[in-house]
Amino acid sequence: MKDRLPTLIAIMLLLALVAGTWWAADYTQRSIPIEAARRLTHEPDSWAERFVMLRTDAQGVAANRMEGDHMLHFPDDDSYEVTRARAVGQRAGTPVTVGTSDIAIMDQDGQRITMRGNAKLHRAADAEREAMDVSSEELILLPDDNRAYTDLPAKVVHGKSVMHGTGMQYDNNTRQLRVLSASDVKISSQDTQQGRRDRPPQASDAKP
Repeated sequence: MKDRLPTLIAIMLLLALVAGTWWAADYTQRSIPIEAARRLTHEPDSWAERFVMLRTDAQGVAANRMEGDHMLHFPDDDSYEVTRARAVGQRAGTPVTVGTSDIAIMDQDGQRITMRGNAKLHRAADAEREAMDVSSEELILLPDDNRAYTDLPAKVVHGKSVMHGTGMQYDNNTRQLRVLSASDVKISSQDTQQGRRDRPPQASDAKP
């Protein structure tokens, strides 16, 4: 029995040490409040008034510009909501485009801009073509691709020609306009005489 006594004492001390360590760890966790992980919701985390945001191309030249009266940033999807938005595309070799709307949502790292409420897209005139204006309740701009589209009814004005249709796609690189379903087309004689190179928009493919 005397030979086993030191062993028993050592085991008891070891058990006491383990129990004391467990109690200390549990007491520490209970005494220090631990905040739960922050849940991301669609609530703004920052804002700005009368702001301007520029995006540059690979050469560092400003290619796109977004401005508005008020901006909110939402961290859950890294999107921006812009009030009284104005989006300008100014890529070299293509006409300048200006999109305006009551509200704009910019997401996908700035690769998509959804213009909502009195949405309008103006393509400036150049040496070969007259200005073109597209209006709808919603227009989707793809700044990196230099394109715009909508699935809603839209009105296209090119020179003195006017067209109403549903569903529109415009590529500013090729100047090609496609209207999926045209309901009313009024082409002026002046636009007709300009020829195929500068013809007004039509219901299939057009190059206004």
